[in-house]
Parts: sequence; structure tokens; C-alpha cells
Amino acid sequence: MVVTKLKQGLVLAVFFIGARALSQDSTKTTYKKRVLETTEVDILTSYYSQEGDNAAVSGGIGNEELTDFTPTIVVSIPLNADDILKIDAGVSAYTSASSSNINPFDGAGPADPFVASSGASSSDLWANGVVSYTHNSDDRNDIWSGKISVSSEYDYFSLGVGGSYTKLFNEKNTEVSLSANVYIDSWSLIYPYELRPFVETGDGLNNSLFTQNTITGNANYNPNFTKLDGKGRNSYSVGVGFSQILSKNMQGSLSVDVVQQNGQLSTPFQRVYFADVADSFIENFQLADDIERLPDSRFKTAIGGRLNYYINEMFVVRTYYRYYFDDWGITSHTASIEVPIKLGTKFTIYPSYRFYNQTAADYFAPYEEHLSTEEFYTSDYDLSEFSANQFGFGITYTDIFTNFHVWNFGLKSIDLKFNQYKRDSGLSYFLIAGGFKFVMD
Repeated sequence: MVVTKLKQGLVLAVFFIGARALSQDSTKTTYKKRVLETTEVDILTSYYSQEGDNAAVSGGIGNEELTDFTPTIVVSIPLNADDILKIDAGVSAYTSASSSNINPFDGAGPADPFVASSGASSSDLWANGVVSYTHNSDDRNDIWSGKISVSSEYDYFSLGVGGSYTKLFNEKNTEVSLSANVYIDSWSLIYPYELRPFVETGDGLNNSLFTQNTITGNANYNPNFTKLDGKGRNSYSVGVGFSQILSKNMQGSLSVDVVQQNGQLSTPFQRVYFADVADSFIENFQLADDIERLPDSRFKTAIGGRLNYYINEMFVVRTYYRYYFDDWGITSHTASIEVPIKLGTKFTIYPSYRFYNQTAADYFAPYEEHLSTEEFYTSDYDLSEFSANQFGFGITYTDIFTNFHVWNFGLKSIDLKFNQYKRDSGLSYFLIAGGFKFVMD
């Protein structure tokens, strides 16, 4: 209830600021068109559901069921004819069978990697906020923007800053952009439950987990476990984009993005099982041989291109391709197509398809295929070789006259979208998303 009241108060305050900005600037903007005519509010929400049998938390096997509900509000405020302030705030409430097994022994039933534990780690809340400012030149050929972002979760905190510059020329037929972002992240190093005593006391086998439970298989469980060195991770990205109107019916764009990450890139609660270490169990759960260990740096590069073609007033074709590679050995190809179909003056439907393929990272191996002599290892299937297909369908309702009102805000558009995703490794999900755009009268 307190959180709800705070959110309502924030929204009302933002609306008040926007209204004042509009009234204060009304005498200065009669001689040029405003970049944003009035305050806009986007209310967004999504529901995500996933399932699979390759949970990284339990070493590449186990239940990957996850559900996520994410409401978000985005408020865009015209400060004057040239400047826009945008506030983006959202939360993500999720339940995860995989993360519940960080401690598989706190549930009501026997511990099992294919059964979600009912303990505290089975659900959590992620929160994010972004404030951005955009300035446009008088001729609208130069656009500068900057942003600050904050996000937080039970084991993670991130602070980000970024900015971009866009230049339009050739009668606005050509566009060049440059962007840069920095994210400073910190982890709380939460280890698999059975490994914590070996860090905390140095004499792990005297812990109650082992004295009150019977170890089957290799009864002499005594992993050679050392904790991770640091908690921080820094990410730096730079992007360059080029867009060109090629004809009255065609537009194309190219982009290059590079990312450098340094610091703690291993996820501390993801288990690894070795082929050359005998298996130990409590109940139906295999005790970890170690955790994921990955290099402390990663360099990523993505090169993408878009080509959009206007067929007629009813049909448009939008295509996209991206090639990605990094110094962990992953290369990937992404290709997608979307065909918006306009049905009358208010409705548009847009079926879409996306294909994705990647090679495995140098440090990936499935359950019990790593050796304890290796320096780096992970059984996270996000770093495995796989192909994926995604089918989507969306519908948009647009009312430029904003006939429907809520208080002093008119409903401009409604967007609904559904995506179905399937990997050949077994992971699948569906996503339902909706958005409502309101504009101030």
C-alpha cells in the first residue's frame, strides 16, 4: 500500500511539472513547432512464462520454470519547444524454480533439481528507474540526449549513465548517431547453500546441513572451494548508427555496437559438476563440485542492419539482420521480419518472425562434462550452442483525436503483442505485452 501511494504521488508530481512547463512556455513557442506537443504517458505491462530442463543453478539440469510480471510507466514531458524530460520507472515481480534451488533444502519436500523449492529464493522483485533529457536544435538537425539509470534486485545493484548525439542532414534524408553508456554493477555473492559452510567456517562438514542429513553416493563430500575475488562489474558501450532514405518507398540503416565488460562476470550461485569427481547427494539433489568460473573481462561486437520497404498504404515490410561475436568464442546470427498491415484508419496488425543461431562459448560444457583441472567452466545453456525461432503477432489501435479520456488525458493508442519462443535445446517461453499511450489535453 505504501509503495502504491508513493507511485501515485510520483505520477501526480510528474503531471504537475509537465503542466507547469507547458503553461510557462506557451508565449515563446508560437514561431516554431514543438518537438513534443504535450505531456505523454505510456502505461506498459507484460507477462512472461518460461519452461525448460537445463537450469544453470543446478549445473545444467533441472527445472527452468519462471514467471514474470512487469508493469512500467513512462512519462515524457516537454520542458519547452526544444527539450524533453522522460521518466521511466518499472518493477518486475518474478517466481523462479531455478533460483529457488540456490537453497534446495528449505522446501517442504525432498530436495530435487526438477522440483522448485518453496524457500525464500523462489521469488523476488526487481526495480528500475531511468531519467533522460533530450535537446533538439532549432532546425531539428541536431539532437543531444543524456540519461541516468538505477536498478536493484536482492543480490544486484546497477548505476548507469549514458548519452547520445544525432545529426540529420541532406534535407533530413540522412542520419548519423553516436551513443555511449557506462554501467557500474555490484553483486552480493550468494553461493549455493551446500558450499557456504566451506567459506564461512572453513570446516564445512560440521555444518548442520551435513550432520543432520545423510550424504549418499560419495559420502566423503569435501569440495576444494574458494570464494570469488570481487563483487563489482563495469560495462562500457559505444554505438554508431547510420540511416538513409534510399527512395520514397525504402529506408535502410546500419549500426555497430561494442561493449567491454570487466570485473565479476561469473554468477556465484550457478553450480558446476565435474566428470572426474564422484557424485554426492542429499535427498535427490546433487551437491555442487564448484560454481561457474569465467574470465574477468569480455569484449562484444554487434553489427546490424535494417531495411524497411513501403509497399502501399496497407503493407510495409521491416527486415533486420545482426551479426555478433565476442572474445569468449560466441558468434551469432539474428534475422527477423515484420509486416505491419493497416486495417482502416485505426487498426494495424503486425505478424513477425525472428530466427537466432549461436555457437557455444569456449568455457561451456553440459552437466558433468567439465574437468576439475580446467581454469574456466560453466554449464549455463545461455552460453551453449543453439538455434531458436520466435513467432509474434501484434495489434495496434490508434485514435489521433483521443476521443476516450481519463481525467485530463486522452487515449492515443493501445498496443497488444504476443510472442512464442522455442530453442532447440528445449527452452521455450511465451510473452504477452500491452501498452496504453495517453496525451494531456
